[in-house]
Amino acid sequence: MLGLNVIDMLTPGSLIRNKPVFKLNQPDDSDKFHSLPAPSGPYPYRLSLSSVLKESANDKLVMHMVGDTGSVRNTDFQKVVVAKMTEQFKEADNGEEKPMFLYHLGDIVYNFGEAAEYPRQFFEAYSQYPAPIFAIAGNHDSDVNPLTADPYSSLQAFCSVFCDTEPREIAFCRDHKRVSSVQPNVYWTLESPLVTIIGLHSNVPKYGIITQEQREWFVKELRHAAEFPDKALFVCLHHAPYSADINHGSSYPMIELLEGAFKEADVIPDMVFSGHVHNYQRFIKSYEEKKVTYIVAGAGGYDELHPIADPADKAFSDQSPFFENILLQNYCFKQHGFLKLSIEKVDMKLQVRGNYYTIPHHTSTESDGKASLFETFDVTIDR
Repeated sequence: MLGLNVIDMLTPGSLIRNKPVFKLNQPDDSDKFHSLPAPSGPYPYRLSLSSVLKESANDKLVMHMVGDTGSVRNTDFQKVVVAKMTEQFKEADNGEEKPMFLYHLGDIVYNFGEAAEYPRQFFEAYSQYPAPIFAIAGNHDSDVNPLTADPYSSLQAFCSVFCDTEPREIAFCRDHKRVSSVQPNVYWTLESPLVTIIGLHSNVPKYGIITQEQREWFVKELRHAAEFPDKALFVCLHHAPYSADINHGSSYPMIELLEGAFKEADVIPDMVFSGHVHNYQRFIKSYEEKKVTYIVAGAGGYDELHPIADPADKAFSDQSPFFENILLQNYCFKQHGFLKLSIEKVDMKLQVRGNYYTIPHHTSTESDGKASLFETFDVTIDR
């Protein structure tokens, strides 16, 4: 059984929407799909958190989560976001509150995931972040610049940074000294004593594409995770299945993928996280078995944020059978921000607490302003 307690909510009626939307009359851009690189590790592409971290996470695990941090025009917003995340390490007097790692929800480098852009869009901003960074790739990380003078393959740079066979200095990081991560594939599972995180790769098209091969792997990973009922189960993917924004709206392919896989595996996760949309949204979807929290956390630094669609705008529709059992609980689209999540054993149950922080909305990295707590939500997992 899963329960939800929202500590910090908007007042009733203050949301302009309470349902996700589909953006109508969208073109088919499935031709943008790129083949995936070879895995860097053995099937079934699992990485144990204990093989990366020295400290234990048996009773409590704290992590950051953010997406869509890069920007081709102005990287100052992401510098403020990462500065505020880094401050939380210094402020964590109790070691239990210190984040152990960052999980990135994709779109690290715009517009084409080029190695030459990693120093400006990622390494420089995150050079002082004091913990490991894991990631799934976004559509921009996966795309290929057709005008480049130095040809490369989709996800080539991403794999050099995140999917290496061993930790080593990255050739194109310049003077920032970050070593490569050892994720076993571009879709992969992070295992820890308290939570299993399945990360999907949804490719380049606007609403995502996941191949049959990856879908079959996903179903098997859901079933494997269900063998550990004492752990929480998170699913992460870049393209947001549900959204009420004006730029993308919800992704029918990702809804279809998730719902079909959940049904086939007979396993429903506890939470689903995504980026792609440049704002923060929190949904609750009611299944027969339990309620599931869906989070969009894509306001990590790209300089253009995505507002919520006006109910009077006929380019969007919230009338769909897919939206019957899901409600938009809260959102923030006027400020950049990030998530801090904690998973803790409490009285034989797992307590997941999410804190979403926003930053002062200007581009000065010298600001003394603290990150502001926008909302806190709790999810109790009781098998």
